[in-house]
Amino acid sequence: MAKLNILEFPDPRLRTKAAPVEAVDDGLRQLIDDMFETMYAAPGIGLAATQVDVHKRLLVTDVSHDQTEPFVLINPVIVEKDGVTMTDEGCLSVPGYYEPVERAEHIRVRFLDRDGKETEMEAEGLLAVCIQHEMDHLEGKLFVDYLSESKRMRIRKKLEKERRHAAAAAM
Repeated sequence: MAKLNILEFPDPRLRTKAAPVEAVDDGLRQLIDDMFETMYAAPGIGLAATQVDVHKRLLVTDVSHDQTEPFVLINPVIVEKDGVTMTDEGCLSVPGYYEPVERAEHIRVRFLDRDGKETEMEAEGLLAVCIQHEMDHLEGKLFVDYLSESKRMRIRKKLEKERRHAAAAAM
Protein backbone atom coordinates (compact mmCIF):
# COMPACT_ATOMS: atom_id res chain seq x y z
CA MET A 1 0.00 0.00 0.00
CA ALA A 2 1.02 3.58 -0.53
CA LYS A 3 -0.01 6.88 0.97
CA LEU A 4 -1.26 9.21 -1.77
CA ASN A 5 -0.96 12.98 -2.08
CA ILE A 6 -4.21 14.81 -1.28
CA LEU A 7 -4.95 17.81 -3.50
CA GLU A 8 -5.82 20.99 -1.61
CA PHE A 9 -8.19 23.84 -2.41
CA PRO A 10 -7.93 25.84 -4.67
CA ASP A 11 -6.15 23.27 -6.88
CA PRO A 12 -8.11 23.29 -10.18
CA ARG A 13 -7.88 19.48 -10.47
CA LEU A 14 -10.41 19.30 -7.62
CA ARG A 15 -12.95 20.76 -10.09
CA THR A 16 -12.65 17.83 -12.51
CA LYS A 17 -15.81 15.77 -12.93
CA ALA A 18 -14.99 12.09 -12.40
CA ALA A 19 -15.65 9.49 -15.10
CA PRO A 20 -17.45 6.22 -14.36
CA VAL A 21 -15.30 3.26 -13.41
CA GLU A 22 -15.34 0.86 -16.35
CA ALA A 23 -13.80 -2.20 -14.69
CA VAL A 24 -13.35 -3.34 -11.12
CA ASP A 25 -9.96 -5.06 -11.27
CA ASP A 26 -6.81 -5.53 -9.20
CA GLY A 27 -5.52 -2.08 -10.17
CA LEU A 28 -8.68 -0.45 -8.85
CA ARG A 29 -8.57 -2.54 -5.67
CA GLN A 30 -4.97 -1.37 -5.11
CA LEU A 31 -6.15 2.23 -5.51
CA ILE A 32 -8.91 1.52 -2.97
CA ASP A 33 -6.36 0.15 -0.48
CA ASP A 34 -4.11 3.17 -1.03
CA MET A 35 -7.06 5.53 -0.55
CA PHE A 36 -7.98 3.90 2.76
CA GLU A 37 -4.38 4.15 3.95
CA THR A 38 -4.28 7.82 2.92
CA MET A 39 -7.64 8.61 4.54
CA TYR A 40 -6.78 6.92 7.83
CA ALA A 41 -3.34 8.58 7.98
CA ALA A 42 -4.73 12.08 7.29
CA PRO A 43 -6.85 11.39 9.51
CA GLY A 44 -10.24 11.56 7.84
CA ILE A 45 -13.56 9.76 7.50
CA GLY A 46 -13.98 9.96 3.73
CA LEU A 47 -11.92 10.36 0.59
CA ALA A 48 -12.94 10.63 -3.06
CA ALA A 49 -10.61 9.54 -5.87
CA THR A 50 -10.73 13.09 -7.25
CA GLN A 51 -8.93 14.28 -4.11
CA VAL A 52 -5.93 12.10 -4.97
CA ASP A 53 -5.95 13.23 -8.62
CA VAL A 54 -7.65 10.09 -9.95
CA HIS A 55 -10.78 11.19 -11.77
CA LYS A 56 -12.88 8.06 -11.41
CA ARG A 57 -16.23 7.72 -9.63
CA LEU A 58 -14.86 6.06 -6.51
CA LEU A 59 -14.97 6.97 -2.83
CA VAL A 60 -14.03 5.37 0.47
CA THR A 61 -15.44 6.15 3.90
CA ASP A 62 -15.26 4.95 7.47
CA VAL A 63 -17.10 6.99 10.09
CA SER A 64 -16.36 4.58 12.97
CA HIS A 65 -14.11 5.63 15.83
CA ASP A 66 -11.88 2.57 15.45
CA GLN A 67 -11.60 2.14 11.65
CA THR A 68 -13.83 -0.95 11.62
CA GLU A 69 -16.58 0.15 9.22
CA PRO A 70 -14.91 0.79 5.85
CA PHE A 71 -17.17 1.30 2.85
CA VAL A 72 -16.15 1.43 -0.80
CA LEU A 73 -18.59 3.00 -3.23
CA ILE A 74 -17.84 2.70 -6.95
CA ASN A 75 -20.05 4.66 -9.37
CA PRO A 76 -22.38 5.74 -6.53
CA VAL A 77 -25.83 7.16 -7.29
CA ILE A 78 -28.24 8.51 -4.69
CA VAL A 79 -31.61 6.97 -5.53
CA GLU A 80 -33.56 8.42 -2.62
CA LYS A 81 -33.04 11.11 -0.02
CA ASP A 82 -35.12 12.79 2.64
CA GLY A 83 -34.90 14.96 5.70
CA VAL A 84 -32.55 17.85 6.27
CA THR A 85 -29.60 18.14 8.61
CA MET A 86 -27.07 20.90 9.18
CA THR A 87 -23.61 19.61 10.06
CA ASP A 88 -20.21 21.25 10.50
CA GLU A 89 -18.18 19.78 7.66
CA GLY A 90 -14.46 19.69 7.15
CA CYS A 91 -12.46 18.33 4.26
CA LEU A 92 -9.03 16.82 3.77
CA SER A 93 -8.70 19.12 0.73
CA VAL A 94 -9.53 22.18 2.85
CA PRO A 95 -7.49 21.37 5.97
CA GLY A 96 -8.33 23.04 9.24
CA TYR A 97 -11.65 24.60 8.23
CA TYR A 98 -15.13 23.54 9.37
CA GLU A 99 -18.37 25.19 8.32
CA PRO A 100 -22.07 24.27 8.54
CA VAL A 101 -23.52 22.66 5.41
CA GLU A 102 -27.08 21.52 4.79
CA ARG A 103 -27.47 17.92 3.57
CA ALA A 104 -30.12 15.22 3.35
CA GLU A 105 -30.45 13.40 6.66
CA HIS A 106 -31.19 10.00 5.11
CA ILE A 107 -30.12 8.58 1.74
CA ARG A 108 -30.37 5.37 -0.23
CA VAL A 109 -27.39 4.89 -2.50
CA ARG A 110 -26.71 2.37 -5.27
CA PHE A 111 -23.10 1.50 -6.10
CA LEU A 112 -20.65 -1.24 -6.99
CA ASP A 113 -18.71 -2.74 -4.11
CA ARG A 114 -15.01 -3.68 -4.04
CA ASP A 115 -15.78 -6.85 -6.02
CA GLY A 116 -17.89 -5.09 -8.65
CA LYS A 117 -21.19 -6.35 -7.24
CA GLU A 118 -24.11 -3.91 -7.49
CA THR A 119 -25.27 -3.01 -4.00
CA GLU A 120 -27.78 -0.68 -2.41
CA MET A 121 -27.65 0.64 1.12
CA GLU A 122 -29.36 3.16 3.33
CA ALA A 123 -27.36 5.65 5.32
CA GLU A 124 -28.29 8.30 7.84
CA GLY A 125 -26.56 10.74 10.10
CA LEU A 126 -22.80 11.15 9.72
CA LEU A 127 -22.46 8.35 7.15
CA ALA A 128 -25.12 9.93 4.91
CA VAL A 129 -23.44 13.34 5.20
CA CYS A 130 -20.02 11.84 4.46
CA ILE A 131 -21.24 10.00 1.34
CA GLN A 132 -22.94 13.15 0.02
CA HIS A 133 -19.79 15.20 0.71
CA GLU A 134 -17.57 12.70 -1.12
CA MET A 135 -20.02 12.40 -4.01
CA ASP A 136 -19.81 16.18 -4.42
CA HIS A 137 -16.07 15.73 -5.03
CA LEU A 138 -16.88 13.37 -7.89
CA GLU A 139 -18.82 16.25 -9.47
CA GLY A 140 -15.96 18.72 -8.95
CA LYS A 141 -17.70 20.41 -6.03
CA LEU A 142 -16.25 21.25 -2.60
CA PHE A 143 -18.03 21.98 0.66
CA VAL A 144 -16.76 25.58 0.45
CA ASP A 145 -19.02 26.00 -2.60
CA TYR A 146 -21.96 26.00 -0.17
CA LEU A 147 -20.49 29.04 1.61
CA SER A 148 -20.73 32.69 0.70
CA GLU A 149 -18.24 33.99 -1.86
CA SER A 150 -16.55 36.17 0.78
CA LYS A 151 -16.13 33.27 3.23
CA ARG A 152 -14.79 31.02 0.44
CA MET A 153 -12.26 33.67 -0.63
CA ARG A 154 -11.17 34.22 2.99
CA ILE A 155 -10.50 30.48 3.40
CA ARG A 156 -8.66 30.37 0.05
CA LYS A 157 -6.40 33.29 1.00
CA LYS A 158 -5.62 31.83 4.43
CA LEU A 159 -4.73 28.43 2.93
CA GLU A 160 -2.50 30.03 0.30
CA LYS A 161 -0.75 32.10 2.99
CA GLU A 162 -0.22 28.99 5.16
CA ARG A 163 1.31 27.16 2.17
CA ARG A 164 3.66 30.07 1.42
CA HIS A 165 4.83 30.14 5.06
CA ALA A 166 5.32 26.36 5.08
CA ALA A 167 7.31 26.52 1.83
CA ALA A 168 9.50 29.34 3.17
CA ALA A 169 10.11 27.45 6.43
CA ALA A 170 11.16 24.35 4.48
CA MET A 171 13.93 26.27 2.69
